[in-house]
Amino acid sequence: MSRTAAARRVAVAALAVSLAACSAGQVTQTSDQVAAVDGNSANSANNSVAVRDVTIVLEQNNAAALKFTAVNQDPTNVDHVLKSVSVDGEDAGIDTLTIKPGCSVVAGPASLIDEMKKVNDICITYVEAPLANPGFAAGGNKDVTFTFDTEDITLPATINGVVLEAGTEERNASQDVDAFQHGEKH
Repeated sequence: MSRTAAARRVAVAALAVSLAACSAGQVTQTSDQVAAVDGNSANSANNSVAVRDVTIVLEQNNAAALKFTAVNQDPTNVDHVLKSVSVDGEDAGIDTLTIKPGCSVVAGPASLIDEMKKVNDICITYVEAPLANPGFAAGGNKDVTFTFDTEDITLPATINGVVLEAGTEERNASQDVDAFQHGEKH
C-alpha cells in the first residue's frame, strides 16, 4: 500500500469519527419532544387522581365532545368522586361518578365510546360526553375544570378538528397544483 493510500484511509477514518461525534454532548433537536398524544394531562396535588388526554373533539356534523380519562391512582385504596366537569365555565353535563381504587372513567364522543365498550374491561366506566358547540375553533384551547371530592384540576384542552375517515373525501391533486401555479384559491 502506498503512502498516499494509507494517508487517505487515515483521513477517511478520522472524518468518520468526527462526523459521528459532531453533536455529542450538544442539545439535540428532539430532546424536548413529547409523546404524540392529543390531549393535556394533570394530577391532583397529592397525585391521588389524574386526568389524561383531555381534548375537545369536533365532529363532522358540527357537534363537539369532551374526551378524557380520569384515573383513581390513590395508593391508600379509597374511592374518589368526580363531582362535575366544566368547559370554559360551562357545565359539561357529566353526572357524578365514583371512581374505585385503580379504576378509571373514559369519556368521549358517542362513536368512540360505542367502539370502546366492545372491550370488556372490568374497571373502566365509559361515559358519552357531548358538548354544545358555541363555535369552537380547531387548534384553539379552552380551560376544562374537573371537580373531584378532594380538589379541582383545571387545565387547557386542545380543540381537535374533524378527522376525516380515509377515502371519504376525493381530492384532485393535479387541479390543486394548477391552481397553485396560477395563483388561484379554492
